Amino acid sequence: MSYVEGFLLPVPSDKKQAYFDHALYCADIFKDYGMISMVECWGDDVPDGELNSMKSAVMLKEGETVVFSWMTWPDKAARDAGWEKIMADPRMEPEKVEMPFDGKRMIFGGFVPIVSM
Repeated sequence: MSYVEGFLLPVPSDKKQAYFDHALYCADIFKDYGMISMVECWGDDVPDGELNSMKSAVMLKEGETVVFSWMTWPDKAARDAGWEKIMADPRMEPEKVEMPFDGKRMIFGGFVPIVSM
């Protein structure tokens, strides 16, 4: 069964194109190391919650948009091995990859699918 890695992050709304370019750049690298697919979603209908919300989870600031993203990998072992190689790849060096978002407010995690239709 596949493995899913999910992300929720705040991106300055005026950096949508930069984020799009960043996602495409990274997707090519991630695919080289085993990622099966990536989906990047720009927030469109992200409501405020009474107790919690996606906005509060990423401490969204004025002028930012919530991005929801996920990647699929063949399995957790492939994801772990892939990330080790990704982080060592010279194409991912900070001077080559501008992060058009605040990574400190990004939320992420790995998940084992239990229902897939």
